[in-house]
Amino acid sequence: MAYGIVHHFAGGTQEQYDASIAAVHPGPDQLPEGQVFHAAGPSEGGWTIVAVHESQASWEKFRDEILLPRMQAGIDGGFAGPPTETTIDLYALHTP
Repeated sequence: MAYGIVHHFAGGTQEQYDASIAAVHPGPDQLPEGQVFHAAGPSEGGWTIVAVHESQASWEKFRDEILLPRMQAGIDGGFAGPPTETTIDLYALHTP
C-alpha cells in the first residue's frame, strides 16, 4: 500500500529545502528508491514537503538509512530542526 508523508518545517525556506534535498536525494530531479512522488513549496509559517513511497517499509528504510543520519549530522544550509510530520496509509493514489 502506498504511504504518504507530509513534513512541515516551521520557518523553513526554499534555500534550506534546496540544500536538504541535495543532501538526501540521489541527484537533481531524481527520487530516492521507493519514492514515487515528491512535491514541496512555501506554506503558512514555513515550508511543506509531501512525499509518497511505495510502502511504509520503503519510507522507513529511506528515513532510517539516509534522511535521519544526514539530518542528524547537519546539512550545511539545510533545515535547522525537525519537522512536524503527518503520515497517511493512502487509500488512493492517482497518477497519469
